[in-house]
Amino acid sequence: MKSNPLHRPRYVRALRGWLLTAGLLTTVGATARAQDNYEIQVYGSETVPTAHTMFELHSNFTFEGQRAPADGTFPDDHAEHETLEITHGFNSWFETGFYLFTSERSGQGVQWVGDHIRPRFRVPESWHWPVGVSLSQEIGYQRSQFTPATWSYELRPIVDKKIGRWYASVNPTLERALRGKGVDERFEFSPNVALTYDLTKKVNLAGEYYGAMGPLGAIDPLREQEHQVFGAVNLDLGPNWEFNFGYGVGLTGATDHTVVKMILGRLVP
Repeated sequence: MKSNPLHRPRYVRALRGWLLTAGLLTTVGATARAQDNYEIQVYGSETVPTAHTMFELHSNFTFEGQRAPADGTFPDDHAEHETLEITHGFNSWFETGFYLFTSERSGQGVQWVGDHIRPRFRVPESWHWPVGVSLSQEIGYQRSQFTPATWSYELRPIVDKKIGRWYASVNPTLERALRGKGVDERFEFSPNVALTYDLTKKVNLAGEYYGAMGPLGAIDPLREQEHQVFGAVNLDLGPNWEFNFGYGVGLTGATDHTVVKMILGRLVP
């Protein structure tokens, strides 16, 4: 796929089986706690072009997830999450994204969950680095019915590389609660990894991995960690469109077992 903001495999993560990437993902072993299930994607290093705006709709449905309330939050089993993401490119190396999170579940109706803002800087192409590099920061609020940490901060370094038909991206993400449960704890390590392959000029297969391992220096026991892998497909619908569809499974008891996601995006001047 061409290297532009719509075709950059931000949604690239490591999967198993028919996507040919299981072996890689199991050796490397998720987004601000994968179980949030609002914006499930691995970022690429590229930013939205100058004076352009990307509108994205993230639709995620949890078929098998948390069935009982935990820490005073709603269960997410059979919950549908719709997230509107609007990202504007201010110049060739800086963009800012805004998120509006919603949730719908039987008996609860459609509910506003919260909002985040995400400024991101990238290393300009003129520097001719051998890999793409950018740094994303995300801060925002989510209601206590949906997360025990109502205010949170995320620091996400992004390193990616495309070689022929193959593309890989690594996001060694760090997250921290600013208010609510965990506010006194260290940054949590939540790595995201993606690997994609251009099957044709229009079809790109992706493997995606999302993890949440616990605080730095005090990693959680394996049974309490979250590890999730997605098999996904990216379709080239034209230079101003993006489309991603994926099916994910959890690898530990603390992880939502089955999640389906779709991303539809449109770039406008």
